[in-house]
Amino acid sequence: MIESTRKWLKRNRSTFAVGAGVLGAGYIAGQYVLSKVSEARQRMAEDRVAKENLRRRFQQNQEDCTITVLALLPTATENIVDALPVEQITQDLQRKRAERLGRSAGRSDGAAPAPSSGPSSVTEDDGKSLASLQTDSYVHASQTTASSGEGEGHGASPLTKSKVQLWNDLKITSITRSFTLLYTLSLLTLLTRIQLNLLGRRNYLSSVVSLASHSPQDPTISLENRDDDGAEQSWGNDFETNRKFLTFSWWLLHRGWRDVKERVEAAVKTVFGPLNPKEDILLEKLSELILDVRRKVEGATPEERRSHKWLPYLLPPRGEEETVLRESGILKSYPHTQSSSVPVPRSSSTQTPLQPSSPSPSSPLRRLLDETSDLVDSPPFTRILTLLLDTTFSHLADYQIRTDAYRLPNPSAIPWVQDVPEPGPGLAKAKLAKILVVMTRQAHAIGNGVPNRYAQAIEGVKELEAFAAVIYSSHVEFEAMEGNGLEGDQEMQGRERRGDEKEEEHGPAGAATSIFDGVWGKITGR
Repeated sequence: MIESTRKWLKRNRSTFAVGAGVLGAGYIAGQYVLSKVSEARQRMAEDRVAKENLRRRFQQNQEDCTITVLALLPTATENIVDALPVEQITQDLQRKRAERLGRSAGRSDGAAPAPSSGPSSVTEDDGKSLASLQTDSYVHASQTTASSGEGEGHGASPLTKSKVQLWNDLKITSITRSFTLLYTLSLLTLLTRIQLNLLGRRNYLSSVVSLASHSPQDPTISLENRDDDGAEQSWGNDFETNRKFLTFSWWLLHRGWRDVKERVEAAVKTVFGPLNPKEDILLEKLSELILDVRRKVEGATPEERRSHKWLPYLLPPRGEEETVLRESGILKSYPHTQSSSVPVPRSSSTQTPLQPSSPSPSSPLRRLLDETSDLVDSPPFTRILTLLLDTTFSHLADYQIRTDAYRLPNPSAIPWVQDVPEPGPGLAKAKLAKILVVMTRQAHAIGNGVPNRYAQAIEGVKELEAFAAVIYSSHVEFEAMEGNGLEGDQEMQGRERRGDEKEEEHGPAGAATSIFDGVWGKITGR
């Protein structure tokens, strides 16, 4: 029995060997497949976590942008309200009306008052409009001081103006103030989005690099900073650099809005100048007048809008960059910075103003400012700015003025400015003086409203989030190559050559727009 079994095993040993080999190979193959499937699942889970982390960071960054805009806007509002004192002009008109009524009462003494003559006489509607202007808007403290100072020191120069001149000043000033605040809000929103998304992108890449540089074999966490190569500075995760970069919004809040106001004021004088405050205006005509002002400010054609440069309103020239940092108080906190960049006196013949007043070309601050300038000058910036202005002007004209001045029902949704209202509401009329009351009240709602309906309307523009996504996700390869030396430089040269070829084929506007549309499509699902 044993001998026969031994012979049978000896005869079939090759079969057993082949079978064992097949089973072993199958087991190894199965384990290999299972390991690959496990790796794929782990990689998908890590990608999902990374995407969720990136999405969460991005959404948090956009919320920070909104909070920052609402924190900075009152500064610009105060400057604009001081420069365009509608309430002071209203007080001058009320004083003139009170003096005229006093003289009329003194002369009459029981006699019938003289009939009002001429189109410039103050009617009952004018009095109601003045009262509304005074009660519906507050008077800034600086305007009250300035008004009393003018009455004492300058011989009451506003009172020397005629009533027609004061009404014309009130008309131009109130419209200019509301429109300037809308432009300032839109520009500040875009500038803040660019700044915080640039910093958010660099900080995100800095965290990724720090995680990648940590050895997976070493599970311990070291609290000691042994990085001597300045990696955080090269990636932009530098508090001082970030603080200086964010400080450049000071230019728009204190200087840039003045240029915006001058441009808007010239357009308002041209379009609204010939109108009489007592004139009845159709809602459709008012929309056309507002569009005429916007065409003169932004450009009448798409080519004019693309060619208009908004950069001087947002960032200072290179020669005044250090001036911005000093005026904002940033350099005062860093004595070593002041001593290292003291400008040469103007009387010196060897003065080189650009050397002390502009960051070095290789500094992170210089790279951030240059990239911001490129984004502001890009076609997508103009496109998004136009959409933001469409939304804010629509909220003012088609919602607030429509309901408050024309007494029409609230629209179901905020339409675009280009949408023509229904035939019935389009025939509604309102006096320009009544519209000025609404604009005066809305100027304070634009700058200091809680909640700020105009900022909320801007947040509803999907293209703004898409533009922020372009900034947050673009040039990642460029950021990664900044620390790779010659290899990165060679790769960048190759990208520049390919970019030049694309630019020759599609043009710079087409290349930028195609990138924007690609990211926009991914976000909106279109």
